[in-house]
Amino acid sequence: MKKYQDETAGIYLRLMTWEDTDFIIRWRNSEAVRKNFIYQKPFTRESHENWIKNRVETGEVVQMIICNLADDTPVGSVYIRDIDREHKKAEYGIFIGEKAARGRGVGTATARLMLRYCFEEEGLHRVYLRAFADNLQAIRSYEKAGFVKEGLLRGDVCIDGVFRDIVWMAAVNDAV
Repeated sequence: MKKYQDETAGIYLRLMTWEDTDFIIRWRNSEAVRKNFIYQKPFTRESHENWIKNRVETGEVVQMIICNLADDTPVGSVYIRDIDREHKKAEYGIFIGEKAARGRGVGTATARLMLRYCFEEEGLHRVYLRAFADNLQAIRSYEKAGFVKEGLLRGDVCIDGVFRDIVWMAAVNDAV
């Protein structure tokens, strides 16, 4: 894998390993991260290890860790899932686990880096994502990175008994 880093944001991406499990579990179970995911159930070691065995190791998912350039400290994770090699598309997901890394452009920089990876190394044509329609900060970040709103799915998911709208966004690589 090529090196994917952004000097301005002070981050780089590396492939996730089994040793990152404790970070992933802690980050995904934090309220700040969990509240922005459609899947809101608690993450366990067993569920994450099953994710690695059944999704990452099979090539259906590529998951990376976002690290600080200065000290190699992990601050979050980014992934593409449900990779469809026939139609050259995948779903994008990200979470910034460390509070100190939020609000300083890490999410936007990560999305740009991951899109480069998807288009250059995976040869994907389309990378799409779903976000809660009221998560305006994330939507702005995705737009800055190159994602475009394609639709609004009204009342698409029911979280804690409340139906919530989902924004559908995508970035397309016209060179593929």
